[in-house]
Amino acid sequence: MLGVASEEGAAVCEYFENNERVWCAKWPASDQWEDNMPKDHGIGASPKRREDVRFLTGAGNYTDDINQRGQTFAAFARSNVANGAIRSVNTSVAEAMPGVVAVFTGEDFVDVGGNPAGWYIESRDGTPMKEPKRPVLAHGKVRHVGDAYAAVIAETLDQARDAVEAIEADIEELPAVATCAAALADGASLVHDEIETNMVFDWGWIEDNRAATDEAIKNAPHVTTLELVNNRLVPNAMEPRASIGDYNRGTGDYTLHTTSQNPHLTRLLISAFVMGIPENKLTVIAPDVGGGFGSKIYHYGEEALVLAAAKKLGRPVKWTADRSESFLTDAHGRDHVTKIELATEEDGTFIAIRTETLANVGAYLSNFATVTPTFLHGTLMAGNYTVPNVYVNLKAVLTNTAPVDAYRGAGRPEATYSIERVIDKCARELKIDPIALRRKNFIKPDQFPYTTPVALEYDIGNYDAVMDKLEEIGDLAGFAARRAESEARGKLRGLGVNSYIEACGIAPSNLVGVLGARVGLYDAATVRVNATGSLAVMVGAHSHGQGHETAFPQVVAEMLGIDEGQIEIVHGDTSKIPFGMGTYGSRSLAVCGSAVVRATEKIINKAKKIAAHMMEAAEADIELKDGTFSVAGTDKSVAWGEVALKAYVPHQFPIEDIEPGLEETAFYDPANFTYPSGAYACEVEVDPETGKVTVERFAAADDFGNVINPMIVEGQVHGGLGQGIGQALLENCIYDDDGQLLSASYMDYAMPRADDVPFYAVDHSAKTPCTHNPLGVKGCGEAGAIGSPPSVVNAVVDALQSGGHDVTHIDMPVSPSRVWAAMQK
Repeated sequence: MLGVASEEGAAVCEYFENNERVWCAKWPASDQWEDNMPKDHGIGASPKRREDVRFLTGAGNYTDDINQRGQTFAAFARSNVANGAIRSVNTSVAEAMPGVVAVFTGEDFVDVGGNPAGWYIESRDGTPMKEPKRPVLAHGKVRHVGDAYAAVIAETLDQARDAVEAIEADIEELPAVATCAAALADGASLVHDEIETNMVFDWGWIEDNRAATDEAIKNAPHVTTLELVNNRLVPNAMEPRASIGDYNRGTGDYTLHTTSQNPHLTRLLISAFVMGIPENKLTVIAPDVGGGFGSKIYHYGEEALVLAAAKKLGRPVKWTADRSESFLTDAHGRDHVTKIELATEEDGTFIAIRTETLANVGAYLSNFATVTPTFLHGTLMAGNYTVPNVYVNLKAVLTNTAPVDAYRGAGRPEATYSIERVIDKCARELKIDPIALRRKNFIKPDQFPYTTPVALEYDIGNYDAVMDKLEEIGDLAGFAARRAESEARGKLRGLGVNSYIEACGIAPSNLVGVLGARVGLYDAATVRVNATGSLAVMVGAHSHGQGHETAFPQVVAEMLGIDEGQIEIVHGDTSKIPFGMGTYGSRSLAVCGSAVVRATEKIINKAKKIAAHMMEAAEADIELKDGTFSVAGTDKSVAWGEVALKAYVPHQFPIEDIEPGLEETAFYDPANFTYPSGAYACEVEVDPETGKVTVERFAAADDFGNVINPMIVEGQVHGGLGQGIGQALLENCIYDDDGQLLSASYMDYAMPRADDVPFYAVDHSAKTPCTHNPLGVKGCGEAGAIGSPPSVVNAVVDALQSGGHDVTHIDMPVSPSRVWAAMQK
């Protein structure tokens, strides 16, 4: 991009250096210009997202946009008590109301299978986890406010909602438990009577580390202890959940349109566990999906209900949640109460970390509820530090609240928050600069591959280099002057830093299987070359805002040397795509993108055979560059389109060597997690009169490995930072002691707005490419939400300390009232 500045008529230009914009007051030298111009296509370029055209012009195709002939509408009767015995449900008045086609209650689904957790976890003493059944509709008992116990199907949505109001339910309210502490107290009410406890499991990781860690902490010269809360969050995707069920009585086929991040998993759960539908008779289609953040990975009972109703009625059944239903029933995130201890030498060298956590999993085990607080959390409790002893104890607890599951970051934010808050507190106690303390304990580049005491092997990284970049882009050297300027205006200014690492692309399948995964964690892609040279790439990953339709073609175009406009990405329809594991955990490029590479390599290999035949040359002599096949050392060549056409017009093919057609599939099962890392710095101002916190500056330096599309990566980081700042300062999902949700609307649940966040300084140039996938990518989607909460809270504590307030911790959200109260103490 070029521009001309009006000031003094000076010409200026904008070019790129390490994929970052650089403005200069004169043109670079001609040889420098070519090297620094941004790529306009392929890997490393930032073309505009092609899917945004339809999204921004109202031409998207979301589940609620779909309407089918003969369609009916569903609405649900939901419990207004958190714990109650269902004595009776009278639907006679509702059934007689205008437009009502059918009414279902939980009794209609008593014999239907449950919706299982995706991971089996054992307690540290070897006993199996408790796994209560999760019904399609509650029967016998309701277990949280919003638990659905009946459904009305009617000709119009208004008629369905009116009829729901006419259902007479006799529900005896029982004492509720809304927190882990209440659920574990002596004599506590049981969420599920049949399992005789509210504790799902008492997990230790790694149990063999326990004695050594206890001994190290007992004998350590210094121990920092911190008790903290990782506050519960509501996902709040832009698009509420929606489902349309259809049944073809002529073929016995079911079709479910639904808002899913993982359509194949939804199909598997419904067919194998919930409804017993032959898998080949169920198609799940997830069209455009307006955000998920984890809450749309899982199967929900509404999906099974609309399918069952469609079969019974012989008509399609549609349901779309309103925002109140989303607050009450979408899987929530976080909700940990943790005690963490960090033992060090007097000079700050880390000796041991020990944590004890209560994890609220809500009233039912959502599909990833058991892995999020365990293997996605406990295995990261060493951070990116050389700490020799780590032991993690976690108790998963059932309560009378909405189910809790993976939310952007899924266990990694919880681990990072605990580690980075206790390190900051330790630095104050030891009077060591917080950045210096982190640097002292970083794993160094010559130590990789590095096996942590919590059983992960980090393949590569350079945490000092990332911290160097943070200090540069955040201008940390200038903080003292900015603090003085704030103090002159009567404000307290604080600086908070953190250094995080996360594990993405959960893998490999043989390892996670040993750890309790009930599914494989590979992904798949099919590359189909059409006779005219265009391509359809069918991927197992699903895009709900990540830009797959732009980024995946960049990879294929780079490999083939063709225009990205010739490449179509197909996703979200189980009848078209290979069996894949969907999108979550920043796995799309690292896992599914690697499958795309492998399938494209197969395409290239076969295309070279065809080209060799066409040019009467040896296959080993064929080269592919810029969309043209040539014979090395000669002027013979054939274009990509000619080879594609020849594949489908195979006249004179040597049939024994070359099959007609040009289509290949690859499954990719990673050898390891990928390990993105980063260092973040936040500067806040605190108004000592009111306690209001304002984020003034935020810098984020990340190591994502190789970057396919810098613009998309920057956007992903921006989004994550906004969510993390929201958690740190504003968002809080609150239940009262009776299990009533007090923050069930945007009147009570504070979402971040534009003026709550600053302009960000973002950089991803200090990269170390992943060593074990073909793209060298690591994942970027969760980073901002992982690194920002501890940065913000560290900054607030620093601000208060600078004003002479002996405040060492404030739980999130760090609201004005909490800050003011802390200052008064």
